[in-house]
Amino acid sequence: MHRQVVLDTETTGLEPSQGHRIIEIGCVELIDRRLTGRHYHQYINPDREVDAGAVEVHGITNDFLSDKPRFEQIADDFMAFIDGAELVIHNAPFDVGFINHEFAQLSPKLPPVADRCKILDSLVLARHMHPGQRNSLDALCQRYHVDNSSRDLHGALLDAEILADVYLLMTGGQTALALAEDSDDNNGESRDSGARIRRLSPDRPALKVISANSEEQEQHRAVLEKVAKSAGGEAMWTTVTEPQ
Repeated sequence: MHRQVVLDTETTGLEPSQGHRIIEIGCVELIDRRLTGRHYHQYINPDREVDAGAVEVHGITNDFLSDKPRFEQIADDFMAFIDGAELVIHNAPFDVGFINHEFAQLSPKLPPVADRCKILDSLVLARHMHPGQRNSLDALCQRYHVDNSSRDLHGALLDAEILADVYLLMTGGQTALALAEDSDDNNGESRDSGARIRRLSPDRPALKVISANSEEQEQHRAVLEKVAKSAGGEAMWTTVTEPQ
């Protein structure tokens, strides 16, 4: 079983070294490249002011965060959700830097993320696949026809869900419908109810199916017959269905 967690955070500012903190965490779970419907979402009181520039990006204010739990209150549940998984993060150094900073403030401290999880930076992957092109999450949504029309402001859970769609399409898989039972608890973890419809754009072109012609079928049959002969007998795959 290959477990991945697609993760995003929102913060009070850009630099943890300047005392900025995490104010929102959003995660969605993939098992063997399928969305399970299980996710983790939590707002966090940072005990400091949110920069005005950051509010313009995510819209999360200090008034909204005033009654939310502090990081030390949610740290164990968050770590339990991500522990041992491969984390898929867009621009991973930013989010991992903030998470490690939060872990270092705890008593006792939690180990750095990389000690407990593998980390896959989808921005690095996108730059490798599409050199010289824009590879922001919005640009990738446009390239892979993922609907991000609800993304007027950044939000950790929404961005994690969108990134999961983009990552699966970018790496050659499909976005699966998550079939899950209702389940909610108080630690930010929940499952979607029923089949969650993914945000694939209606403008996304249909996958093109190309059938082999009769000549290609004959070449394929000849190769299979060679394989069967070398194996010393009839092989079950030597029967080829002719194209309709």
